[in-house]
Amino acid sequence: MIVDGFFIAGAILCAITVLLGVLGTILHDYPDDLALVSVALLEVFLVFYGISAAIRQAGGQVIAGEPWEFWGYLLTALLIPALAFVWAVTDKSRWSNTVLAVSGVIVFVMLFRMEQIWDGAIAA
Repeated sequence: MIVDGFFIAGAILCAITVLLGVLGTILHDYPDDLALVSVALLEVFLVFYGISAAIRQAGGQVIAGEPWEFWGYLLTALLIPALAFVWAVTDKSRWSNTVLAVSGVIVFVMLFRMEQIWDGAIAA
């Protein structure tokens, strides 16, 4: 798999989200602003990632795997942080931090798979 800057940036944002969610679960009774902002930044990154992927594809770069699979992963990944954010805002409990952390893990796995699909790597 070829690792590009988008994957590295996404992995860093996912790691920050997971770290803040786990720390929030341990230390706080409800999600703090920093944890919520990290998930919001992850969502903004995914929107930017989708726009840039569309531009790259329109510019002639081909998705080595199935395009419908790539775009399906991206659309699903866009839903995860948004739903976790809504959950954390409406449910002011310690476990909302855990939901935020899990959303970071899920998005990381989806980003990894999207990179495999884009580059044509075979999933193990």
